Amino acid sequence: MMNKDQMQGWIREMTGKLRAGLGKIIGNRTVTWKGRVEQVIGKTQVSYGNAKARLRKRS
Repeated sequence: MMNKDQMQGWIREMTGKLRAGLGKIIGNRTVTWKGRVEQVIGKTQVSYGNAKARLRKRS
């Protein structure tokens, strides 16, 4: 089961992928860049959620 951070991170990562793809399609570098940034933020949040889940399992 995913925790809150894992879920929000995954959603943010997917949103970023869509935004980056849209930016490429329409030829807008700013939209593409913002999408890539959102992907990185999402991946970071997922990693944080994974670490949190591992700590809970140990306790």
